[in-house]
Amino acid sequence: MADILIPDALELKLSPKDFQTDQDVRWCPGCGDYSILKQVHTILPQLGLKKENIVFISGIGCSSRFPYYTNTFGMHSIHGRATAVASGLKATRPELSVWIVTGDGDAMSIGGNHFIHLLRRNFDVNILLFNNQIYGLTKGQYSPTSEENKITKSTPYGSVDHPFNPIALALGADATFVARSIDRDPAHLQQMLLRTWKHKGASFLEIYQNCNIYNDGAFEIFTEKATKKENDLFLVHGQPLVFGNLEDKGIRLDGFTPQVVSLTNGYSKDDLMIHDENDINKSMILSRLYEMKSEEYIFPKPFGVFFIRDRSTYEEVMNEQINTSVGKLGKGDLDKLLIGKENWIVE
Repeated sequence: MADILIPDALELKLSPKDFQTDQDVRWCPGCGDYSILKQVHTILPQLGLKKENIVFISGIGCSSRFPYYTNTFGMHSIHGRATAVASGLKATRPELSVWIVTGDGDAMSIGGNHFIHLLRRNFDVNILLFNNQIYGLTKGQYSPTSEENKITKSTPYGSVDHPFNPIALALGADATFVARSIDRDPAHLQQMLLRTWKHKGASFLEIYQNCNIYNDGAFEIFTEKATKKENDLFLVHGQPLVFGNLEDKGIRLDGFTPQVVSLTNGYSKDDLMIHDENDINKSMILSRLYEMKSEEYIFPKPFGVFFIRDRSTYEEVMNEQINTSVGKLGKGDLDKLLIGKENWIVE
């Protein structure tokens, strides 16, 4: 994957340390949030932005302490409503770089409605979903992304809920940028953070984050040396879908049905599905790939950019409409608007 070069990055001469704060970090030792925080601090100097032009807005949860630990403007808002606060800020201050930090409980449960509408409206904001598949701050209840039959303190006989697939949900809500990374792959996470920021529009990045207290090892097969190459599928635009310990397996399409094939047994890379970040149909297939069942093989989990599309942002269209109306009608008078044309005096 090619590095993203930003010409103005060096002019401000900021370093990752400039984005650290003097606050004590209050996450559990070993939490995956530490890695995500470090990767964000690493890429922020590369954006070429002044610290005062960056804002991190969070909801409620372990991840939502993020603004305390990042030396920019920030708001620790209310449960599930970081998206609403960020929308208002971006509408009125479109020049700011606005980042939303949320968790799977915050975004997928109480904030689910705000989440999908933010995506369809396409505000130019960056959404970082820390997905640990558990409620960590409240001590280990199952979350909207926990797998079926998950045994927790609130589900001692196993959860009967069917989990959300955040990638599929974002695609279904017409998000214009959808990607996934993981806390234990710093290089990949940095690349995805930079691509998230570079996209103009609502950019959604799901980050698998290990909660070593209440859901330790949830993503172990995707991070451990012995298993990750057999279970991880890294998406590269324009390249065939290849994985496996020896890069000896691939994904091919039989119509719209994906299959795992061996590259040492009759198939070549020319037979494989080519990843196209602009193809919504292929992106939809990839979003469900890992959930698909086969008696012959297990599908890998895709990481990378699933889908990207250019579309006007909400704030662009809104300001265009305001300017057009002011051009036709002149600058408005809020007091007159509130009074209206139909009023009377009671004597």
